[in-house]
Amino acid sequence: MGHKIRKAVFPVAGLGTRFLPATKAMPKEMLTVVDKPVIQYALEEARDAGIEEFIFVTGRNKTALEDHFDYSYELQRTLEERGKTEALEAIKRWLPKPGQVASVRQQLPMGLGHAVLCAKTLIGDEPFAVILPDDLVLSQTPCMKQLVDVHEETGGNVVAVVDVPREHTKKYGILDVSSDDGRLASVRGLVEKPDPSVAPSTLSIIGRYILTPSIFRHLETTGRGAGGEIQLTDAMVKLLGTEPFHGLRFEGARYDCGDKVGFLEANIAFGLSRPDVASDLRRIIAALV
Repeated sequence: MGHKIRKAVFPVAGLGTRFLPATKAMPKEMLTVVDKPVIQYALEEARDAGIEEFIFVTGRNKTALEDHFDYSYELQRTLEERGKTEALEAIKRWLPKPGQVASVRQQLPMGLGHAVLCAKTLIGDEPFAVILPDDLVLSQTPCMKQLVDVHEETGGNVVAVVDVPREHTKKYGILDVSSDDGRLASVRGLVEKPDPSVAPSTLSIIGRYILTPSIFRHLETTGRGAGGEIQLTDAMVKLLGTEPFHGLRFEGARYDCGDKVGFLEANIAFGLSRPDVASDLRRIIAALV
């Protein structure tokens, strides 16, 4: 039922104030989990879901993001001359092909909805993915691939969701569902940060979306919402009842790399999943504890 998802939008214009001073001169998306920046995990997840075009919505002082996915002649030539084939392959195997990466500037900090709207011209009239690099997912099947598979079955809009403790619903956007089989929920409403006593469910959206191009029409007319920003949630609400809309409980563990403790947790979890460092990391953790 769904169209092929060829393009992904990465909103990466944020200032990363929660990680100052580390992010004073470096984009927060370049902070590393083990040995890869979080933006690389996000792009690789999109690529492994069959996505072919990667669109960065950037801000000032974000050129390091674009440089990271560019050909580094001096470095690669030096590695070749020194016979460091393993290190060279570690760079080359994930580089996108020429023309696969594009960027557009979000000139003012006007919210996630505005960031997605900035990519309208590059998306055109087709469904697309949105990936927030702050949300890192460790899973057997890439989280976005799981969403793409659902979209192929249902069409319309699909968001990744997790169950949160009811007392925490006031921190998140929460789904109101008409049906729920334990994996896939049919969405009839979205409530932003409801009080636990009135929250319609405990299903919270995380930073993985598949949206139809209809979202742009609503983003253009929604106006500013909470915090004086154009909210993606406000525009998504207007899609309900007009197009299929589902929330997927994905397989895997989500880590909030926009939070210091979540970032440290992600480093530990991803380190323990890596055969090259897991045993040493377990020994270090045991010694520290």
